[in-house]
Amino acid sequence: MPAWPTIDPRNLNTLWSSVLVETLVRSGVRQAVVSPGSRSAPLAIAAASHPQMEAIPVLDERSAGFFALGLARQRLTPVALICTSGTAAANYLPAVIEARESAVPLIVITADRPPELRGCAAGQAIDQQKIYGDYPTYYHEVATPERSEGMLRYLRQTVAHACARSVTPVPGPVHLNVPLRDPLAPTHDGETQGFSNGIEWGKFFTHVIAPTGSEPMARAPALSASARGLIVVGPSQPRDPAAFAAVVGSIARKLGWPVLADGLSPARNARETIPHLVTTYDAILRDTAIAPQLAPETVLCLGGWPTSKVLRQWLQGQKAAIWLVSNRPDNRDALHGATRQIALSLRALAAALPDDGAAEVNEYRQRWEKFDGPVRGELDKRLETEAALFEPKAAWLMARHLPEQTPLFVASSMPVRDIEYVWPPNGRGARLYFNRGANGIDGTLSTALGVAHGGPPTVLLTGDLALLHDTNGFLIRPKFRGSLTIVLINNRGGGIFQHLPIAQFNPPFEEFFATPQEADFAKLASAYGVEYIPIPDWPTFIDKISSLPPTGIRILELTTNREADARQRQELFNSLSAIIA
Repeated sequence: MPAWPTIDPRNLNTLWSSVLVETLVRSGVRQAVVSPGSRSAPLAIAAASHPQMEAIPVLDERSAGFFALGLARQRLTPVALICTSGTAAANYLPAVIEARESAVPLIVITADRPPELRGCAAGQAIDQQKIYGDYPTYYHEVATPERSEGMLRYLRQTVAHACARSVTPVPGPVHLNVPLRDPLAPTHDGETQGFSNGIEWGKFFTHVIAPTGSEPMARAPALSASARGLIVVGPSQPRDPAAFAAVVGSIARKLGWPVLADGLSPARNARETIPHLVTTYDAILRDTAIAPQLAPETVLCLGGWPTSKVLRQWLQGQKAAIWLVSNRPDNRDALHGATRQIALSLRALAAALPDDGAAEVNEYRQRWEKFDGPVRGELDKRLETEAALFEPKAAWLMARHLPEQTPLFVASSMPVRDIEYVWPPNGRGARLYFNRGANGIDGTLSTALGVAHGGPPTVLLTGDLALLHDTNGFLIRPKFRGSLTIVLINNRGGGIFQHLPIAQFNPPFEEFFATPQEADFAKLASAYGVEYIPIPDWPTFIDKISSLPPTGIRILELTTNREADARQRQELFNSLSAIIA
């Protein structure tokens, strides 16, 4: 039986806010990230006072938004975000966008001035109506508080509906705008206590339960084990990576098709579970003589399109029939191919496929394996013998030496691409997290802290610019519970731009695109009370990542050469192509 409701009847605002928070809790919300402010005081007090709600104060709203995003990613359950009125709400926008694009449940609650204080130059009053545009899956402006049981029922149902909309039919952010009049402090008004005594609170919330997402169903496509078929497993963050890998493995065994597994997919870390894994497709498909030989008839995409631009462009040039399996109703096909998007669970797809043994011999798969084996061997050999601090080797070593089942948050830009290029197939079960809905570097540190909070020791792989873009995330440290090791690739600028055509035009390339910086990360760490460890060589790096501390935040800094590493990556790709030419 649910615990007795936590109701605060000191005044109308505390009652209203405690009913709101009690509804959140009964709807399955257990964490609230709260940014400080006056207008939101009743909401903050209600969240902080509820015994079943972990309320975490975070000063910077942009950082708070991404910290909440990380918490929601870790548990795949809704997390509440609470802020005051005015521009505080605007700072949540980047996290709201990422939550929508990557289907992460967030419940954004913005306090607001009441209607009579809008449009008249009152302090901290801006137009907050649909401030996030169409990014929320649901928006509602809550009525101003009233001392009415009917209005409290309205509040309860509205909040419960918002929680449901955050997880179904597709997870995403919802936005509740909550106008509040004075008094904002929890003073006694002499009226609300008596009114509250007349409500049967034990029955008021009995029907409110945590919503569950429904599993979409559709007709499974007719797929043949004898076809030149290709399975592409894109970036994915399933609730249960092992179960996800098991289902993908079942599909792969029944079809006998090669499985091109993105570096951000659980498939790369489940080598024993998924047969026919191919992980060096980015290098293989750079060879213009080899790529046409691998043209498929059918492509089955699971979990979204891959990170690899080389693979995406190659797929765009094919005439293959494409089946894109997604539980989202919006268009997920950025390649605009001959694509049919089907709303079908992977489990239902696996069950619908025939298991007649026809997949045992597949010449098309064998052709992929013929190229993948030598390329993987040469790639591993080159990285094994590389003594210099070459950026991709950090990712390669992490796949081999992080403790099993380690959560790893990967920053956008160059780190995510190095994971794609070099992360080997393995059975160590690392659980990868990422913000690839909008692919921005916003909130990298804060999201990683959210992923790590209250969980096992976690690692963040990031470049210097992504970390500097979110240094206010370090303000979370005093409230942080857990362990985060930050593997910092410091090449003093934006390394990914070295691989783009704009790099040939300098000036203005170096100043306006590479944006070199001279931040002293040792001093930065000291300012926030974070441990700092410089990494001079690979043995030291292996030692520091092989065993992760149980608590605290630490930075492992690898200083690299941005221009030299860009050249070496290109030389590496050329040499890999040469061995299969």
